[in-house]
Amino acid sequence: MLTNLLGAINGVVWGPLMLVLLLGVGIYLQLGLKLMPIRKLGMGFKLMWAGREPKASADNVVSKDSDEGEISPFDALMTALSATIGTGNIAGVATAIALGGPGAVFWMWITALVGMATKFAEAVLAVRYRETDSTGFHVGGPMFYIKNGLGKKWLWLGGVFAFFGAVAAFGIGNTVQSNSVADAMDITFGVPHWLTGIVIMVLAGAVILGGIKRIAKVAGKLVPIMGIAYVVAGLLVLIINADQIGEAFGLIFYYAFNPMAAAGGFAGAAVMAAIRFGVARGIFSNEAGLGSAPIAHAAAKTKNPVRQGLIAMLGTFIDTIIVCTITALVILTSTVWMEGEAGASLTALSFDAALPGYGNQIVAVALAIFAFTTILGWSFYGEKCCQFLFGTGSIMIYRVLFVLAIPLGAIAQLTFIWLMADTFNAMMAIPNLIALALLSPVVFKLTKDYFDGKDVLPGEELDHDQ
Repeated sequence: MLTNLLGAINGVVWGPLMLVLLLGVGIYLQLGLKLMPIRKLGMGFKLMWAGREPKASADNVVSKDSDEGEISPFDALMTALSATIGTGNIAGVATAIALGGPGAVFWMWITALVGMATKFAEAVLAVRYRETDSTGFHVGGPMFYIKNGLGKKWLWLGGVFAFFGAVAAFGIGNTVQSNSVADAMDITFGVPHWLTGIVIMVLAGAVILGGIKRIAKVAGKLVPIMGIAYVVAGLLVLIINADQIGEAFGLIFYYAFNPMAAAGGFAGAAVMAAIRFGVARGIFSNEAGLGSAPIAHAAAKTKNPVRQGLIAMLGTFIDTIIVCTITALVILTSTVWMEGEAGASLTALSFDAALPGYGNQIVAVALAIFAFTTILGWSFYGEKCCQFLFGTGSIMIYRVLFVLAIPLGAIAQLTFIWLMADTFNAMMAIPNLIALALLSPVVFKLTKDYFDGKDVLPGEELDHDQ
């Protein structure tokens, strides 16, 4: 009954309207910024590298102590990436191909290219309209740029985002992750689901209960290591399957615009399915438009919203254009995807086809680490949404509940969990995309001022608990 109800809602929220809203707002922002996020990609990487240490600012000038924020710009990006590089990169890409055919990968790319502008705008607004809470920490994100940018009459929309964000964190950022790891550990190493759930709960609890500084510290170390290791393993498979890469790209471009006939165990897919699953899984993976990443970027030690935006947009590029593409090519250069497999097991079997005996284990370990960091990042997002609704006192209660939900996810039924995560993601995106469209003039003006060499400062210090 509940599954049917959620399925019906999911069909509406991920229907044509949602795809038009996501891609439409992204294209509008990308054109309004005159393709700046794509043109200034190199500058973004330079700023990210310069933003590693809190003391060194992106202009290579030692920052004054007045640079507000809790974590370095680099760690803010790593915290945001920790939440996006997860099961979406391993299981999500495989699901998109299994349900939408190879053409879905093309639509994932399109989502990422327009999503870079969306992610840039989100971070600019997050730093511009952030507040300081009663504990002295910086808080920001869609609920705050709705409240402070659009004014009190829109406050209800910020509340709607915060509610769905606080609930969605239990899906996309918690139970989906622990469930995928439990599955992979069971299939690969024979570890029971409940045991995996308890181990993740203990490890994640040790970090989450320490707050954003501890989360950022762990993410800043783990994310680059795990990301590079996974990319290297993927490239190794692609070297082994080098003769199939050209054909894989051919399949992606051909089936992006042509229906895919049934073949082997593959059920066939219409072009609309390729678009739908490509966009939905692309968003699930890189979260551009969901409004989650700006919550992390609001805590960055920076006074310049545009600079943080240039760093933030790299999240979408790294996540989808680099990591998801490697997963997709590994799958499409093997023949396993034609046999009716889906999810993480399709990715694992594809790796294993090129690296017999090791491929399965590589994917299982990568999935475990990816999912672990996603749980850390999303605990912070959910906590800030809860704080917006119920005040600072609710933070520790939320953290405890979040940690306790991890083992429940590990033993629950996957189909329902994915459906729930997918549905709540869309419900988060809608208020955020409305706010981005309405506040786009602010983004365009701040960006123009920055590139014209004018000073761009965050908004007035606002007191959240007054």
